[in-house]
Amino acid sequence: MVSHRAPAFPAIRQILLVFFLSGGVQTVNVTGPGEPVRGTLGSDALLSVHYASFSTDLPIIRWQLRKDKPLTVVQSFGTDVIGNLRSEYRGRVRVFANGSLQLQGLRLADEGMYEVEVSITDDTFTGETSVNLTVDELISTPRVVMETSAVLEHMEAFTLNCSHANGTRPTYSWLKGGKPLANDTRLLLSPDHKSLTITRVTPQDDGIYLCLVENPVSSVRSAPVRLTVYRRSSLYFILAAGGGFLFVTLVTVCACWGPSKKEKQHNQPSSVKYVDQNRTKSIDPHEERPTPSVSQAPVTAPPPSHGPQIPTKPTVPPPRAHKTRPSPGLPAVKPAGDSKPVVKSGVPQ
Repeated sequence: MVSHRAPAFPAIRQILLVFFLSGGVQTVNVTGPGEPVRGTLGSDALLSVHYASFSTDLPIIRWQLRKDKPLTVVQSFGTDVIGNLRSEYRGRVRVFANGSLQLQGLRLADEGMYEVEVSITDDTFTGETSVNLTVDELISTPRVVMETSAVLEHMEAFTLNCSHANGTRPTYSWLKGGKPLANDTRLLLSPDHKSLTITRVTPQDDGIYLCLVENPVSSVRSAPVRLTVYRRSSLYFILAAGGGFLFVTLVTVCACWGPSKKEKQHNQPSSVKYVDQNRTKSIDPHEERPTPSVSQAPVTAPPPSHGPQIPTKPTVPPPRAHKTRPSPGLPAVKPAGDSKPVVKSGVPQ
């Protein structure tokens, strides 16, 4: 007769359970967020954890940053910091009663995997967990850069570039009319999606474009830009209309242009000849001249003399046939009825 023995495993499990519940072994259970903490450059970040223990004693908490070798950030007894902090963490760390750590004024160098250990004097085991912290800079407003805002259809290639000044770990995407664009036969995105190239431009590519830049802590859109695509037939019409307008303008200008009155006068002969006292003299036809009266002949200025001059009254000269020039040294003949002396060569009589 064969006897069968029941397995001993259930009994062992019961013994171990009773042992733990009786307080034979005490442990610390530490839990973390389970996902990365996203921090923004210059702001604060909370590495939140929670520990549980049967002991009522204060825990010893130690935070380390995992680099090539573990770097101690802070160690505390409860919430009181123990020892001296490293220079890069002074005035920037705070430990909470549940074991959480707050980092103030985040720097890019603060990024990394943090490990926390929580131990209690009466406990046999130490609880630990890890928290991943990322630090990013906010994305600045991007803008779309393109060579021109108007193109002709069937253009071989046209490229739009998305640029921005600040921001870490950016990702780029493009939208047209509010709908996202993806690679296809004519739309080609660069490996980083920072540039969009349209090949073989068609009228369907006419529209509003913008780029979207994102990172773990921000998402910013550029100002929309419009791309205008002209049909070739429209271009020919514009050129033809422009050429006809230019021709009409030139004809109108030529028809309305003519020499002014001053230009006509300027084109007339510049001088006219007239005979005065058997001498030929050239005068300007535009020069204004006084018209001599019948009863008064032109007055000629007397020659200069060294003696006193007596004003004379102009007289009508005798006929040319009977005019004689007095000999030097002889007195001039006075006209009849004139009582004033006649001046000869500037010498009074």
